[in-house]
Amino acid sequence: MAPPVHYTRSGEVNIAYQVVGSGPPDLLFCIGSYSNLDVLWESPNWARLFERLARFTRFILFDKRGTGLSDRPDRPVTLLERTDDIGAVLDAVGSERTHLLGFSEGGAMTVLWAAMHPDRAIGNILYGAPPRFAWAPDWPEGTTLEDFEAEWRELAARNYESDLSTPAWRRWFGPATHDDPAAVEHFRRLTRAMGSPSTLCQQQKWNLEIDVRGILPSLRVPTLVLVREDDPVCSVDVARRTASRIPDARLVVLPGQGHLIFDVVDEFISAIEEFVTGAPRKAQTDRFLTTLVAADIVGSTDVINRLGDAKWRDVLDRHYQLVGRRLAVHAGIEVDRAGDGFLARFDGPARAVRFARDLDREDQTIGLRTRAAVHTGEVEASGSAVRGLAVHIAARLVGLAGPGEVLVSSTVRDLVGGAGFAFEDRGLHALKGVPESRQVYAVV
Repeated sequence: MAPPVHYTRSGEVNIAYQVVGSGPPDLLFCIGSYSNLDVLWESPNWARLFERLARFTRFILFDKRGTGLSDRPDRPVTLLERTDDIGAVLDAVGSERTHLLGFSEGGAMTVLWAAMHPDRAIGNILYGAPPRFAWAPDWPEGTTLEDFEAEWRELAARNYESDLSTPAWRRWFGPATHDDPAAVEHFRRLTRAMGSPSTLCQQQKWNLEIDVRGILPSLRVPTLVLVREDDPVCSVDVARRTASRIPDARLVVLPGQGHLIFDVVDEFISAIEEFVTGAPRKAQTDRFLTTLVAADIVGSTDVINRLGDAKWRDVLDRHYQLVGRRLAVHAGIEVDRAGDGFLARFDGPARAVRFARDLDREDQTIGLRTRAAVHTGEVEASGSAVRGLAVHIAARLVGLAGPGEVLVSSTVRDLVGGAGFAFEDRGLHALKGVPESRQVYAVV
C-alpha cells in the first residue's frame, strides 16, 4: 500500500514527500520529470522497486516543485531552488545524514546537493543521469533548443498525445517494459498526473539549463554511477565521462536497453544495496544473464598446412594476444579456449557485438580470418567457466557464419536496437541440441 503523503515548506512552496521503511541508513530518491507520488504507487513495477529499497533503508521520496503533488511556481525555477527541496524534505523527516539516489535529471540535483552538503551526504548514486542535457559544441550528446521546440510543436499538433509506438519511445521504455500494455498505460496516466502539458514542457525546458559538469570534481562523497548499456537519455560513454570526473566514483553498466530498469531490477537493487550497506547481497543462485561471443579461425587446417606447425603456433599466439587486447577494450572476459576457438562473455550485448566485429579486422593484419556469433542468455557459473543452453546456442550459431561474419540471435538484435547496428535477416535455423529453431541475423 502507498504510504501517506506529507508536506513541508521549501521557501515559498509546499513539497510533497513520503517515507517507507525504517532504516538505517536513509536513502533519498530524487526522481526525474515523470513523478506523482499517488500515481507512482499504482504501478506494480514502481511499488515493488520502492518496497525493495525500503527493506534495507529508510526510503524517502518526494515530488520536485512544479511536478506531481508539489506546488507549481508561477516563474522559472533554478536548479539550486529545486536542490533546496532536498534539504527541506530531509529536515522534515529528521535525517541528519543520507544516501542520495538521483534518477535521470534528478541526478544533477543530488550532485549539487551532495557537493554543497558533504557533511550530510553519506553517498551519491546516479542512474541514467547526464550532467548536461542541452547541446553545446563540447557536448554534442545534448538536445538543441530548436529540436526541443519542434518536438513540442509536433506534440501540440497531436493534442499532446504522445505516440508511444515509435522506435524512440520503444528504446526509452526498453523492449520488456514497452511490450507490457499495463506499464505503457500507467506511463500515460503518470504523464497526465505530473502536470498539464504546459507544466511538463516547462519542466523539460528547465532541464536544458542543467549543467553540473564543473561540479563533478568537487563531489567528495562516495559515488556510484549506474547506467544501462543502451540508455537513450544517458549513454555509457556519458556515464563513463561523468564517473571519471568524480573522485573515486565507481561505474556499473547494467545490461539491456531503456531508461527504465524494471527488467533489470535485481541488478539495480543489488548494486545499490552493496553500495549503501557496504556488503554485497548473498547471491541466491549461480545463474545469471550474460552475452556470449563464440568465435573461431576460418580454414585453420589450410593455414596449418601452409605455414607448418611451428609458424602456426606463433600465429595462434599472436591471434590470442589480439583477442586479449580487444577483450580489454570492450570489457569482456574469456571463459573457455579450445584450439583456434574460444568463448567470451560480456555484461552487455552492444559491447559484445563491437568486440566480435573488431575481431576479424584485427586478425586480417596477421593473415587470418575469423567468424563469430553473439547470443544473450542465462548461464550457470562453473568455476571460471559457464555452462547452459546459451553456450550451446552461441557455439551452434558460429558454425553458420562465413569468413569475417558476425551472426547474432534475435535476442541480441532486439537488445541492441538503437545502438547504431544494422542487421541482415538470415532466416530461421534449427540448431543441433537446441529445442527450438532460432532467428538469425548478420551484422552488416
